[in-house]
Amino acid sequence: MGHYARVTDGVVTNVIVAKAEFFDTYVDDTAGEWIKTSYNTHAGVHVNGGTPLRKNYAGIGFLYDETRDAFIPPQPYPSWVINEETCRWDAPIDYPDDGIEYQWNEESGAWDILES
Repeated sequence: MGHYARVTDGVVTNVIVAKAEFFDTYVDDTAGEWIKTSYNTHAGVHVNGGTPLRKNYAGIGFLYDETRDAFIPPQPYPSWVINEETCRWDAPIDYPDDGIEYQWNEESGAWDILES
């Protein structure tokens, strides 16, 4: 069994689990195509040591970039930039590594301590 993402106009609209043979007989007259994705691939790394596939496991709303052959999650904030290695979005300032939880503040362009 594998995971397949339905991509319409570059956007993932559905993700299913199916055998590859399913698509030999599946009749689908809607726009778009099914593209294989790997449940175990995140940020360009296969978590079980296998071969990564298309940088990230696809999710609904992700973009499929044909040039990069990669699934890219939605951009969380306008100031964040795509990381070409991982096809994930990086904040303009690294997340603090001090054991405290933070949330991004787009207005100030900084990490704010997450109040509980």
